[in-house]
This record gives sequence, structure tokens and C-alpha cells, in this order.
Amino acid sequence: MGGVVMNANRILASALLLAMAGVVFAAGNNERTAADIHRDALVLDAHADIEIPGSETRYAGDDGRSQVAPDKMQRGGTDAVVMAIGVGPMPRNAEGYAAARKRAEEELTAIGTIVADPANNAVLVRSADELVAAHKAGKSALVLGFQNALILGEDIEAIDYFFDAGVRVFALTHMGHNDFADSSRPLFIAEKGTHEPEEEHGGLSDLGRAAVARINTLGGVMDVSQLSKAATLEVVALSATPVIASHSNVRALSDVSRNLSDEEIDRIAEKGGVVHVAPFRGYLFDSTDEELVRDIRAARKAANLKEDYLYPFELYWEIDDPVAQRAFLDAVSGLLGPGDVADMLTHMDYIAKRVGADHVGVGTDFNHGSGVEQYGDASESASVTSGLVDLGYSEAQIRKIWGENFLRVLRAAEAHAAGDD
Repeated sequence: MGGVVMNANRILASALLLAMAGVVFAAGNNERTAADIHRDALVLDAHADIEIPGSETRYAGDDGRSQVAPDKMQRGGTDAVVMAIGVGPMPRNAEGYAAARKRAEEELTAIGTIVADPANNAVLVRSADELVAAHKAGKSALVLGFQNALILGEDIEAIDYFFDAGVRVFALTHMGHNDFADSSRPLFIAEKGTHEPEEEHGGLSDLGRAAVARINTLGGVMDVSQLSKAATLEVVALSATPVIASHSNVRALSDVSRNLSDEEIDRIAEKGGVVHVAPFRGYLFDSTDEELVRDIRAARKAANLKEDYLYPFELYWEIDDPVAQRAFLDAVSGLLGPGDVADMLTHMDYIAKRVGADHVGVGTDFNHGSGVEQYGDASESASVTSGLVDLGYSEAQIRKIWGENFLRVLRAAEAHAAGDD
């Protein structure tokens, strides 16, 4: 009965979110509103970070809680979220590996706590079929992701441990290169007083190539977000199954190192993969706006940061004084403005027009600074559906973008592992 009530609440919330929009989609002789489409689609967010209760970060929502808390998912009709077990930069030594693994275990525990509480009506899913079943049952589905092979140290066999724990989406890097792959964002090495080279491995290392092979064998999905361009192209070429970018935008529109070039988008699509777009201002700003770029560079220079680092907020952690750090972040934030869901839709539309709607998805990067006006957390996911309807996307295309494209890739990974491809 609890699941039925939750589902009813979810349907009502979705309808209320879109009722005022008055958006109508014609389907044969019937009229389908954006609310109808949103209610029936499998609405999946391909990437969010995990907030550990009691140690929430400044990236959480305005209420201090996770932006993808189950109640927010239910209010917004967000059916599933890939929750990434991930860590940021740490030393590449035994101590750093141990600290990364400890953090990963804490995040695993946090997800277990969410699922164990009946009030959340949430379930951890390990397969495409379980994901579909959770949606039909009106439950909030959590899929485990993985971000940053620093957690593995130099141990390939640890991949099996995380797969057995439920991880189905694997990204090899975050900020900074590691022993497996090059990152799109080289780090500043304080003890050396310099940044990492743009490339360390020229893409993947031998460990990274072995990791791709092992993840394919197990039935996991490779995620290329955060990888360097060379590493991304190498993963796409090596992977036996389609890959995803769980939270990456279009570099042709916003020229930052975390976004994907047209070549990367093309190769991902040719392999049958999906690019999931994030509602994050730092990946959405108009980099052709010369005045804006000039002002961002000036703000970076005033903060004694590298001016031409391709990401407005990046390297803020190098500012030791917390007051000065906050001032820099506020300055850049003011220049970018709050951002809008329309900016996100522009990136989605670019990808769809270039390679087709079969290769577009949504990955919010919530709980890590993401969120724009009209899409600040999981409770507002219906605004994306409304925007896609306004842009002329069909119900079939919207259903693919929200969840069916991800399902297709996951099923391909499962089929390969089972020897059925």
C-alpha cells in the first residue's frame, strides 16, 4: 500500500509541476500533456554525488539536504538516480589510496541506510530489469556508480568488489590524473609548485585498459565523464559495449575542459552510447561572449589563479584563505548568473541535432554545485520535460532521453557479460 500511495503522490506532484505550463503534445487523436509524458516516462538522472548524513557538504540543497533525497525525487517524478561512489583528489600513495577507499565505503553505507528506511520507498537496483520493475512499482530506484579509480589504488581486482556491491556505472577519473587514466582537469601539485602535465599516460595506462576489459566482462557500463579527450576516445574504441558520459556538456557551446568536443560526441554516438547533460552553470555559460570571458579572466587573475584554465570556478581550492576563496566563488557566480534550464536544453538540443535523440540523456551532478533556475534539484525534473515538448520533441524521443537510452546501454553491457551480444 505504501508504494501505491507514494506513486499517487508522485503522479500528483508531476501534474502540479506542469499544469500551469499548459503544454500539450498531440498523439494521434489524443492530447498528451507534458505532465502525462513525465508521469509515464522512466525519468533517470545518470549522475549525482552521495551526501553522507551528518557530514553534508556546501553543495547540498538550500535546505542542507541532498538534492536527490527520495522525497525530492518523488515530488518531481524523478524515478531513478545513479549515485556515484566517488572521491576527489588525494595523494597517489598508500595513505591516499586508503583514505579514498574509506570514503568509498562510507558512501556505500550511506546508500544502504537510505534503502533500509521504509519511509524512503527506495530500492537499490542491479539490472535493467530491476530498474524497470522499480519504476512500475512506484519506487525510487538507486543505481550505484563509481568515480575515480584512485579508490582502487592499483588493484584491478577491486573492481569486482564494487560490482558485487551493486556498482553498474564506472568512471575512471575525477579531478587529476591517476594510475589508470588522464583527467580532463590536471591538478596543481602543491609540493612541486606546478600543475600536472596535460597528459600523463596519453589517454589510458595499461591499468586503465585492463580496467575497461574487466568492467566489460562483468557487465558494467563505462562512463567517460571527467576523462581527457584522448582517454575518452580510447575508452570508446576499446569498450566492447556502448559507453556513456554521465554528466558532460557541449564544448562547442561552452569551451571548458570538462565538456565534450564534437569528435567525442560523434564517437560516443557511433558506438551506441549516450551523452547526459548537466544543469551546471560552469558547463553551460556562453564562451563566445567575449565580455563575459574577459570578466571571468579578470576575476581569476585577481584571485591569483591561472587565467586561462578552461573552467570558470576551477582551482578555487588553491586559495588558502576561506574568505578570499568565498569572494572568488561569489564573483564568478555573479558573472555567470543563476543559469536556466533553457541553457541546459540548448546543449541537449545541440547533441540531438548532431547525432540524434537516441544519444541524449540527463545527468545532473546534483550535490556537487549543480542546479539552475527551474531545475535546482530532483523535485523540478518536470521542467526539462516541459522544455523538450516546447522544442518539438515527440513523446517517444522524450522517453528515450529520460531513461530508455540509458536502459539500452545497460542492457547491452548485460548482454555482453552473458555472452548474448
